[in-house]
Amino acid sequence: MTGHTTAASPCRIYGRTTELAAVAALSDQLRPRHGGALLLAAEPGLGRSALLTWAADEFTLGPVLRPRRLPGEPRPYDGMHALLCAAAESRGAAPPRAAFGTVRPAGLPELPELLRQYVPEDEPLLVCVDDAHLWDAPSRAVLGSAARRPDPARPIGLLLSVAEHRAADPEFAGLPVVRFGPLDDGAATALLRDLTSGGLDPSVRSELLSEAEGNPAVLTALAQRLTPDQLGGHRPLPRPLVDGGALWAVFGSRLAPLPPAARQLLLLVASAHEPDPDAAGADASLVLRAARKAGLDPAALDPAEAARLVHHDGDRIAFTGSLLRRTVYSGAPSSQRRAAHALLASVIDADGHRLRHLLHLALAAQGPDAALAAGLAEAAAPGTPTSGMERSAALARAAELTAHEDARTARLTAAADYARLAGHARRARRLLAATREGASTDAVQGRTELVRGSMALRDGPVGDAYQALLMAADRLGPSDAEAALEARMEAMDAAWAAGDAAACLAALAEAPLAAPQDPGLDFRAGLRTAIVGRLAEARSPLRRVLDRAQDDDDPTRLLRAGVAALVLGDITAACRTNARALAVSRSQGLASLTPRILEHLAYAELRAGQHARARAHAQEGLRAAHRAGQRNVAAGQHAILALVASVEDDAAAVAAHAGAAVEIARPHGLLQAVTLAEWASARADLCRGRPFEAAARLGPLTRPGPGRGHFAVRMLALPCFVEAAVQSGAATEAKEAVEEFALWADLGTDPQAPAQLARCRALVAPPDDTADALYALALTRHETVHGDFERARTQLLYGKWLRRRRRPAEAKNRLRDALVTFERCGAPAWAEQTRAELRATGDAPAPVPAGGLALLTPQQLRIARCVAEGATNREVALSLSVSPRTVDHHLRNVFAVLGVRSRTELSRLVDRTERGGAPS
Repeated sequence: MTGHTTAASPCRIYGRTTELAAVAALSDQLRPRHGGALLLAAEPGLGRSALLTWAADEFTLGPVLRPRRLPGEPRPYDGMHALLCAAAESRGAAPPRAAFGTVRPAGLPELPELLRQYVPEDEPLLVCVDDAHLWDAPSRAVLGSAARRPDPARPIGLLLSVAEHRAADPEFAGLPVVRFGPLDDGAATALLRDLTSGGLDPSVRSELLSEAEGNPAVLTALAQRLTPDQLGGHRPLPRPLVDGGALWAVFGSRLAPLPPAARQLLLLVASAHEPDPDAAGADASLVLRAARKAGLDPAALDPAEAARLVHHDGDRIAFTGSLLRRTVYSGAPSSQRRAAHALLASVIDADGHRLRHLLHLALAAQGPDAALAAGLAEAAAPGTPTSGMERSAALARAAELTAHEDARTARLTAAADYARLAGHARRARRLLAATREGASTDAVQGRTELVRGSMALRDGPVGDAYQALLMAADRLGPSDAEAALEARMEAMDAAWAAGDAAACLAALAEAPLAAPQDPGLDFRAGLRTAIVGRLAEARSPLRRVLDRAQDDDDPTRLLRAGVAALVLGDITAACRTNARALAVSRSQGLASLTPRILEHLAYAELRAGQHARARAHAQEGLRAAHRAGQRNVAAGQHAILALVASVEDDAAAVAAHAGAAVEIARPHGLLQAVTLAEWASARADLCRGRPFEAAARLGPLTRPGPGRGHFAVRMLALPCFVEAAVQSGAATEAKEAVEEFALWADLGTDPQAPAQLARCRALVAPPDDTADALYALALTRHETVHGDFERARTQLLYGKWLRRRRRPAEAKNRLRDALVTFERCGAPAWAEQTRAELRATGDAPAPVPAGGLALLTPQQLRIARCVAEGATNREVALSLSVSPRTVDHHLRNVFAVLGVRSRTELSRLVDRTERGGAPS
């Protein structure tokens, strides 16, 4: 909700589902002629007035009164007078001649009786009072009394809007309250779309959403301030994007009533907070020392605390919202801001807190100051005990004080890099935009291109990132070999995301010869040989990378080690290494790197069949990617979540996540994310019995030639395509795909591939008993690796084949195994498909209860069923292709878990459970 009016819709509401429902419920109360009240509480600019307007427009049960507050200082009963004027106006009657005076007259009737003389009682009445907290106290008391004690003879609905901090006032105590928060990104985007008639560049939209923080009034002011060229991304945006005047127009009503001393203290708080906006607040001791030096009583802050503008919590003083802080700071004249910073600098220990002292001095400076700029840059160097954002602020201010172009660009670039690493991509882009292309040396320009390319890799077309990073490597090579190698490795990441194997090799091959002790040498050599298919040659260097990672604390190197583990087919090590990288990244507060680590970890867990863990980490990574402004990483997380949902049978989630991934991935050239998303959609189609749709999705991605899927990921989806192609009658294409998959399986990079290859060969086998042996081989191979879901899919397909070969008893065994595993994996639709096959065999299984057999592992359950059917340990071993000793070991555990003491008891328990009875 916005308060914004468009020609097409007098009062369109954006988001606010809960608030709209509450207003509708109030109207419903009036239908049976019952009174009611609702309090709408929100900070300025969040749309209280708009919701009142909408409610008034939508109310059709009777008249609506919207009194206008009288100008000037309120006198007693001015509010009641305004309400009666609105009532008289609604009926075309003469308004009351005067207000009630300074004291409520004796015998003055309650609100329903006052309104009766103007509005008849034969229909419900809605009274909408905006900013009720600004009414005079006696009128507020009358409103509160009427709201708490509705007149049973008169159905009046009272819809009152108040500022958030006034909702607990005594006059409104006990009333039902709906509190507004900021708009979410979806609603804010819809508002911007209407405000700009759709002519909004995506990057500008992202800037506006960040700047407005979900406040619709600020969004409206921003959209109205910018020209069409600026909104379309054709001209630079003004800085600051929202100025103090626009913020004061929204929030000034909260600040204007404060005494001058309180406002001075608030400016000190805002100025102390300015160097590090991410901090939990300003240093209270610093602010209070500065206040005392300026002759301000610390108690002057009390009115601001009482008005809930700030809260003083131990050693920090924080504003209740960052928009309020920005209003205080940017709304003050520049001379007052500089004086505040000079005052803060004067009370900071210059030896103990050198960077902060210099930063406040720099913020107080009026023009270039080479010495101060140099001191700031030195104090912000790596290794100093300060936050990344404080370093970024110091270097950005140092750049403003620097006249020499090379030094200025270098400092802006460093400031942008620190902002990027701290997860503030938009700030980093603004700082980079302030650099001047072509005005610096190759070394300085190379560093700038490195930062720009790194950001594009995470949020932009990866083709652009690749070119920027290679350019950075070329320019940095002569002066900074380490940075040049970093640029080439990032370029390789961009090419990998784009699915361009040749570009990956180019980035790796062009790296200059490194010293033998270079820790990245093994990774580059191993990956280069793996991409061209010489995996045997790649194993030794990649294994050395993985071995070194066990004691490494560098999250970037750990990420590389996780990639090495995946290439080697060591999925367990990939999960372990990425989990270590996540722990290190969190401990070091690397907000920029954490989303990418979570993506790698979730992907490794997905490959390991740990779907619940993959979902949890991908969801966390998605939130982190949005906070850090990393849309490319978010696309990868969406694709992983789509794949998890295709296992768990959440069709809506598959569609939503796959659509979100593709929406970002296609224009940004992220072929890996596109392939994963399409694979997820195809697997959901297969689960729902739509093989033609699944084959149509995967065919273009898995066939040889241009336009196919990612060179590594497409092979993971190929078994899914084989299954879909066979079921849809495309046997020739399925056989061709199986032969290509066989080459992939021979490489040994995917532990699941040997079992899946046997399954695929069984699917395309001729109608004889060849498939039987292939399915059995697939199940044997499944036993050697983790991956319950894939094993269950093989069991399901095997069971289907056995049933169609008129072997129902054997089919039941395979289908029961599949059913239990699908239920344990949380794959309800796959389980239901299996139940349908079981019913076709004449079996009608009930869901396995929470206890009993559900406590067994799939292998234990298979052995228990065989034993229950009378098989000896040797017969069970032959049937499951394991040793008798393995059967004996598992059987002892089965007895212990189920609490049975003999084969007879086990047989009875299995029979009761699988026939639907409760186990004893």
